[in-house]
Amino acid sequence: MTLAYREFNFDGLVGPTHHYGGLAEGNRASVGHRFQVSHPRMAALQGLEKMRVLAGMGVGQAILPPLSRPRLDLLRWAGFSGTDQQMIDTALRQTPSLLSAAFSASGMWSANAAMFAPSCDSRDGCVHITPANLISNLHRSLEAEETAGLLKKVFPDFALFKHHPPLPRTVAFSDEGAANHIRLVGSERGPGAHLFVYGREHFGSNPLTRYPQRQTLEACQAIARLHQLPEEAVVFARQSPAAIDAGVFHNDVISTGHGALFLYHAEAFSDGRSVVDRLTKAFEETQHRSLCAIEINEFSLVDSVQSYFFNSQIVTRSDGRLVIVAPVESEENEKVRAVIAGLVKGADAVIADVVFLNLRESMQNGGGPACLRTRVVLNEEEQSAVPSRLFFSEPLFDELTSWVKCHYRESLSLSDFRDPALLVEIETALDRLTQILELGPIYSFQK
Repeated sequence: MTLAYREFNFDGLVGPTHHYGGLAEGNRASVGHRFQVSHPRMAALQGLEKMRVLAGMGVGQAILPPLSRPRLDLLRWAGFSGTDQQMIDTALRQTPSLLSAAFSASGMWSANAAMFAPSCDSRDGCVHITPANLISNLHRSLEAEETAGLLKKVFPDFALFKHHPPLPRTVAFSDEGAANHIRLVGSERGPGAHLFVYGREHFGSNPLTRYPQRQTLEACQAIARLHQLPEEAVVFARQSPAAIDAGVFHNDVISTGHGALFLYHAEAFSDGRSVVDRLTKAFEETQHRSLCAIEINEFSLVDSVQSYFFNSQIVTRSDGRLVIVAPVESEENEKVRAVIAGLVKGADAVIADVVFLNLRESMQNGGGPACLRTRVVLNEEEQSAVPSRLFFSEPLFDELTSWVKCHYRESLSLSDFRDPALLVEIETALDRLTQILELGPIYSFQK
């Protein structure tokens, strides 16, 4: 029997410590808003509204709860001592960026959480899951083990879901998760073709760049092996050094794909023509149909990073047509807006519609619509194994909206971390969230 598969967007719910730490080198939006006042309540509500819009189009939508912050063990590792409050006060005075890392809510960008391979793609017929080690940035490297534990709660049937540990925490296997991966597929019921994008080779030569080349070829290759993907269905591509230095820290800032559609900027890859040729060949040989690959050169790398157009989500709505879900920054950029209009123009247009969303709070921290979600393809049996309350519904939206308004602060700055009441507020909020999502105790303070 052929099982029916469906793609779900598991969005990271924005955590109550959402703030602008400017911790991600090479992410221009993040660095540019360093230590400015953030608005956690607004950020969480904007994220929930995105989920509501996609679910309303008939897109599979689910939720990942935030990780618990602050990680005050980071301060103790760094030599701070005394009570929690004493460590926070001293760290704020001596090294505010380290304190920011301890409070970071970066787990909201679940595109970096892990790599997934559907059971219809892997040779052993299991869903494969590898949490990203995220060693390129201190604040994100703290997430790996927590994410691994969380994903085992979300995907708990170990007969269906094969959980791999994060790759070794070494520069050779630097892994940034699904933000550097695109799965393309000709049929919802069939196995897909996979594009893995890397910035450098640990065992090879690399061009010099101003900003970090975060993902390694060795990490991509290891995940393809671990997930038992057929060699003929996998393509590896190097990021363009020029793109990295323009602020393209992940591939999902410069190319995107869904189904049989692949959109990429002309300067996305070191050898763009070869990449597209190899991807087209792999797609045609494995999917038995043509890939619709569209090169975009009407706007610059600077426009790409400013607008985050390629960080849009391409989704299939309930009538089978494709829709682009883009940040409002793409609408505000004249050149990008014109390209989008061309994609949706005409009866034979590849895109049926575009929806622009306000995600300013996430965008100012360096993450757009696609950063906030990780794509997971599940069949009916696998879907039934996931805790049901994690799947989006209007009643859940209403309950989470009320929860955010009750527990999240309207604004937050680094100096607010000194407020003893904040730690109590965070634990109260997250404890209530686990009750709403019916997950049981998942945070260390609950055990």
